[in-house]
Amino acid sequence: MGNPVVQTPNLDALAQRGTVFTHGYVPASVCRPSLVTLLTGLYPHQHGVFFNHPPPGFSKLTRTMDRQQYETARATTDHLIEDQATLPRMLTKAGYRCLQTGKYWEGHWSNAGFTEGMTTGRYQPNAKYGNKQLSNGDWVAHGNGDAGLAIGRQTMRPIETFLRETQANDEPAFVWYAPFLPHLPHDSPKTFFDRYDKSVPTHLRAYYAACSQFDASVGELIELTRRYQTRPTLFVLVVDNGFRPDATKPMRDGHGFNYTHRSKRSPFENGLRTPVVIYQQGVTRPQQQSCLVSSVDIVPTILEATAQIESIEVAKYPGQSLWPIATGQQTTATEFDARAVFGAVYPGDASRLGRPDLNVAYRWVRQGRFKLIVPHSQQGKIWGDYVDQVQLFDLDDDPDEQVNLAIQTEYRSRVEQLRRQLDRWWSPQTKSE
Repeated sequence: MGNPVVQTPNLDALAQRGTVFTHGYVPASVCRPSLVTLLTGLYPHQHGVFFNHPPPGFSKLTRTMDRQQYETARATTDHLIEDQATLPRMLTKAGYRCLQTGKYWEGHWSNAGFTEGMTTGRYQPNAKYGNKQLSNGDWVAHGNGDAGLAIGRQTMRPIETFLRETQANDEPAFVWYAPFLPHLPHDSPKTFFDRYDKSVPTHLRAYYAACSQFDASVGELIELTRRYQTRPTLFVLVVDNGFRPDATKPMRDGHGFNYTHRSKRSPFENGLRTPVVIYQQGVTRPQQQSCLVSSVDIVPTILEATAQIESIEVAKYPGQSLWPIATGQQTTATEFDARAVFGAVYPGDASRLGRPDLNVAYRWVRQGRFKLIVPHSQQGKIWGDYVDQVQLFDLDDDPDEQVNLAIQTEYRSRVEQLRRQLDRWWSPQTKSE
């Protein structure tokens, strides 16, 4: 994507061989709802997982409950994924074996339809990154992946075993590779830090090292597919949310710096923007596309690529299959040129399951060069303190979203046009400012 400092040779090579959608977006700028969109092809207000933590919220879950109560509370959301026609569930019906690894908040791996996996939703003593100690001293699985978070950071063995077995049985394979990288803590091995000298600011060095560690793990993943797969592997790369390190927010554990106010969790570009890379040897075209795309497009794209769904069924998803563009069957000089992409931002805690309208803090839409952000108040307050009035940005002239055009008379019609599109997409019955 043009960063001259971060060293990601494996990702660079994948991008050079495949189709890179440079203007990709996720509908939510935090991990769990964004990950469930990748599993279901639906927006968070549709699949129901618009939060990281169920009622009564993370603070009460960890401070007032014991292990059994905590696990019971987290399990109240299992039905949300169990009731969905997830990507692994559909591929399993078509004869695929499906492996879950890494980030995954939906309890046991089988809840989402995987045939095997690493995450169980239960405390595992050796899960370095996925455990949480409650106030009473009990240890529990945090909820974000438990033992699965070892993938990429500590081992690639579960994927190697899985691919070796599927090759031996001549079975098609799907791998959900969602490593806890470059997520905090930024505690990468020294070899990755050594790639960046003192000319790189301290708050960026640890993050860049984690990016390079992720890249190295992708190199291992590619090598495993070469070794154990006879079929040409389809690679899809997308990020679940954005992150920018803040020089003023060093972590207490000494491993990196926390995110800036305008990146993760926010309705701004640094929280929502992601490249999307699609590559399959001999099938996709090496190219860059600047049309607007969304992570809701990933499920219909993979289903069309694997011939598991007809074009008429692809149309049932809110997203659009990117496969015709990635394979050169279609240019973007069609509906993609005028396309709008959408999303909504919520607090990490849900106040009530099944009611995203009670928690939505911001909705946003981008079409062409313009992006509209609409804040929503809940009980007289707007969560997050990002914006307190409607914002319109011209991202071509103002990529850092500093100049609010919504207050200028000449942009009134543009604001109204984008607001109508946003309301047609989803209009929660909440007070907006």
